[in-house]
Amino acid sequence: MNVISISLLTTLLLILANSETQAAGNKNKAATPSVPKKESTPKDGLLLLQNAAAQGVAEAQYNLGWIYSKGEGVPKDTTKSFEWFQKAAAQGHTEAQFFLGVMYAKGEGISKDSAKAIEWFQKAAAQGHAEAQFFLGVIYTYGEGVTKDVAKAMEWYQKAAAQSHIEAQYNLGWMYSNGEGVLKDAAKTFEWFQKAAVQGHAEAQYNLGMMYRDNEGVPKDATKAIEWLQKAAAQQHAEAQYTLGLMYRDGEGVPKDSAKATEWLKKAASQGHAKAQFLLNA
Repeated sequence: MNVISISLLTTLLLILANSETQAAGNKNKAATPSVPKKESTPKDGLLLLQNAAAQGVAEAQYNLGWIYSKGEGVPKDTTKSFEWFQKAAAQGHTEAQFFLGVMYAKGEGISKDSAKAIEWFQKAAAQGHAEAQFFLGVIYTYGEGVTKDVAKAMEWYQKAAAQSHIEAQYNLGWMYSNGEGVLKDAAKTFEWFQKAAVQGHAEAQYNLGMMYRDNEGVPKDATKAIEWLQKAAAQQHAEAQYTLGLMYRDGEGVPKDSAKATEWLKKAASQGHAKAQFLLNA
């Protein structure tokens, strides 16, 4: 997310303002003894930011929108946030366009408007904004404010996934796994789940483990199955914990180990996993 902190932006603006003032004052004057300068304050920085925004600096407008949306150094004000995001977005600022879409989608600072949300997501997505591309994929997947169109959903997911967007990668794997708008394809399912799993997506890690365990799209490999299931289980994925419990109980890909089996079943049970709870009480 391309957000310049207020302290950094303040420093840059103060340097610029001081250098311009100094340059103007030195044109026709002899050197004079230096006078200690007053320390700048966050209020000074905010005023400089507001002045820059008022003069049409898109980055300043965007940062003001962000500040008002979070209440950082100013009272939270979604109306002002929307106003400044809108000004920056009108100048083609990609992040502002995305957040304007979010605000229209949620009805924050403006009346909820799905059509406007999609319009601004499309503007940001067209400039390569991965999160906007992913949002459009979700919108077309479920037909939220538009006619459901899985082909368009796939198109936007692929654009976002090509930029390593983890949720887009996972959704592509899911679509190929379930034949959602495309022919089922175990190889592509594995490919996209693997990309998301490597980035730490717990559900993708679990699915990858199960594909190795059940010989789906890849040769059966119990060792790799255990490896990926453990990664998912470490992120509190209850089904992965339950499956590890079964594999250690049955000696599937690992030596039988009742202690480890019980350990994993307890972890799953503590998260409300009904089957794990049943096995422990059987």
